[in-house]
Amino acid sequence: MSQHPKNIFGASQLDYQPSEFQETQVINEARSIGEIISQANNLSPDQIEQILIHQRTHGVRFGEAAVALGMANSDDVLWALAQQFHYPYSVDSSTKLSTELIVATKPFSEQAEAFRSMRSHLIMRMYSDNAPRKAISILSADSGDGKSYFAANLATAFSQLSGRTLLIDANMRSPRQHEIFGLKDSAVGLSSILSGRATGSVIRPVKELPNLFVMPVGTTPPNPLELLERPAFGMLIRELLPKFDHVIVDTPSASQGADYAVIAAKAGAALLVARQNKTHMYALQEMQHTVSLGPTAIAGTVMNEY
Repeated sequence: MSQHPKNIFGASQLDYQPSEFQETQVINEARSIGEIISQANNLSPDQIEQILIHQRTHGVRFGEAAVALGMANSDDVLWALAQQFHYPYSVDSSTKLSTELIVATKPFSEQAEAFRSMRSHLIMRMYSDNAPRKAISILSADSGDGKSYFAANLATAFSQLSGRTLLIDANMRSPRQHEIFGLKDSAVGLSSILSGRATGSVIRPVKELPNLFVMPVGTTPPNPLELLERPAFGMLIRELLPKFDHVIVDTPSASQGADYAVIAAKAGAALLVARQNKTHMYALQEMQHTVSLGPTAIAGTVMNEY
């Protein structure tokens, strides 16, 4: 690669413009959930009055009363709640997001809450005021451990905070992030940068999640490990860290080669994912030992039940 990464994707490709969702946030700031539900469902004054009577009679919330009377559904209530609290939430049936992305599609579920809890632990562990900035690589011993699922949901959880989050798909063996986020025309991506062939934007905004950006793999290369070992990958990570508040990196499994260790070393931090009743302890220990040989800070290990 003959150029510094900052010359490959210009500032114009990273410029941030307020989205329609964020403009809606400002409008909805002072609105109640009842007002949001009423306007979204085009409820008439008579229907609103029926809901208010049911609400007073049964001592329930406006949304519960609307659902009970068949004038709204549970998704309408969750959407209104998300709007009131400025919480990105995708309920559109036409969305391209995978159902695997539960933090976006089911943000009030138990699984989504688990990701927010992990996000809080990582913030306390990795983002103290005096700690140098690091990207967090997500590692697992074997394919099928749920690593890409975990990376996508963790990145989504971070994006629901203030600031911008970037998810890099560095799994150039079997990439999945472009499928999870429904990205079209994903032929240009990380491999394009590392091979010096990037000609367009490699960072893609996620329409449904205003603070989240994804860098797909692009064309799957025949020599992923060699590309990752080039200085360009480390330079790219250093270039991106000041531009985003949080950077999450998906990786190939350890069973697919040494890519994961190279990525973890250049990212600076790693979180290990194990699959319940599937991951062998010796494989996890071997992976942790290999990563520990480099400068990588291990943030912890997560057991994936799903």
